[in-house]
Amino acid sequence: MKTRSSLLLFAAFITLVPLSAAADDAVMARIDGVEIKQSDLDFAASEVGPRLGNYRPEDRKRVLLQYVIENELMAAAGEKDKLDQTDTFPARVKYHSRRALRDAYFDASITGGVTDADAKKIYDEKIASMTPEQEVHARHILVGTEEEAKEIAERLKKGEDFAALAKEKSKDTNAEGGDLGFFARGQMLKPFEDAAFALDVGEISDPVQTQFGWHIIKVEEKRDQAVPSFDQVKSAIEAQLVQQKAQAVVTGLRNAAKIEIVDPEIKRSMDDAALRGEAPPLPEPEDNEDH
Repeated sequence: MKTRSSLLLFAAFITLVPLSAAADDAVMARIDGVEIKQSDLDFAASEVGPRLGNYRPEDRKRVLLQYVIENELMAAAGEKDKLDQTDTFPARVKYHSRRALRDAYFDASITGGVTDADAKKIYDEKIASMTPEQEVHARHILVGTEEEAKEIAERLKKGEDFAALAKEKSKDTNAEGGDLGFFARGQMLKPFEDAAFALDVGEISDPVQTQFGWHIIKVEEKRDQAVPSFDQVKSAIEAQLVQQKAQAVVTGLRNAAKIEIVDPEIKRSMDDAALRGEAPPLPEPEDNEDH
């Protein structure tokens, strides 16, 4: 699976792992005798962390190990091809050395500056202002004409089973027995949504027209959406706080430094971007691709 890391870390839903102490630096794997340790996975987490949000928590350590193994395999192949002896390699090493210092600073001064208490405060403020949103569990039968829909409504009023009739007549073959499960406002077409939310539990609608045809709707259940627990959203809140802190830190560093843009074309582009109010990109892990 390939994905691009987003500048908006809030979408990541990840928790970065602190670097392991040397005494706990367990060996995770060996490749041709070369040891891959827990600290290697921790450094990889710092590098590719935002993209870990695409995986289940229980899969993230496996993904990190696979990433480090691929790094080692390609590095060994590059060494075999003497790529470390090319004229450009020292400049590459210098760049990545500076990048490693940047990452260390980011971990210590930005990621390390966000606490559970900070995240809990945001959670409490957001939850206190939330109004639970209603969801409905509905079934539907989709047909091509209003006359067909009226006929089905009459058959339902005479006691025919909704699920069986949906299986027989509905054009929506993806909804077994017409079952659409629970949905909130904004997830369905507006005419369908308005009709469904207006029904009482057990009530069957008159024919409702959408761009797909004519629907007969039955509401099975209504409920309020459950408020997410702190543990469910903690990583997302922490990622948002990290982004905000990164913006503040980087802005301070830029303002304190004397930066001279020598290339006239780039300088003109940066000046134009500043006039448009575009912020420079925040520092974040490299935008490599996952495999």
